Amino acid sequence: MSAEQDRAEAIYMAKLSEQAERYDEMVSQMKSIASLNSELSIEERNLLSVAYKNVIGARRASWRIVSSIEGKEEAKGNTTQVQAIKAYREKIEKELADICEDILSVLEKHLIPSAESGESKVFYHKMKGDYHRYLAEFATGDVRGKNADASLEAYKNASQIASQELAPTHPIRLGLALNFSVFYYEILNSPDKACSLAKTAFDDAIAELDTLSEESYKDSTLIMQLLRDNLRA
Repeated sequence: MSAEQDRAEAIYMAKLSEQAERYDEMVSQMKSIASLNSELSIEERNLLSVAYKNVIGARRASWRIVSSIEGKEEAKGNTTQVQAIKAYREKIEKELADICEDILSVLEKHLIPSAESGESKVFYHKMKGDYHRYLAEFATGDVRGKNADASLEAYKNASQIASQELAPTHPIRLGLALNFSVFYYEILNSPDKACSLAKTAFDDAIAELDTLSEESYKDSTLIMQLLRDNLRA
């Protein structure tokens, strides 16, 4: 079987895994393509993103629920339950850390070095910022600080490339602004900076609405709506 056939089969199995909601297997298929050290197509890039987003998303939701229950039990003084919940929360945190470190390694070793288009570069640096942000969400002390710094640097790199190579209405540039503003709000506790960044991205996109391509219209307007909603919150 040729390399091209292998690649096509991996994509097919990734799509099948997605339909079956077996996202861990979807991740494995897309990692095999990412490790080929060649520029991913838009479809491949999106499949990779969806795979990791689902794998991490389920555990982030679990972590929030368990942390909330832990806080309530702590407030009641139920020390036995708190110990059990803490151990369970730490188990989820280990899974979260493993997933984040896995994709960050793939980004550093394969995807960022082989990215050729401005769109790909922004996409991967944004992804790097996102997964360091997820690590910072549950980490404490120095580990939190290091991941917050790494996330900030990745988002800044992505923003610099986006401002030079992508239109203000491009969905990847808008998605970057949305996530970067969330980072400022939730990780750095800087609501003013978060709002300023979101407002600038929204205003810049509004000013160039006539450049919005038909194929990205739906994605771009949805993200613009989310930016506006965050400004109102």
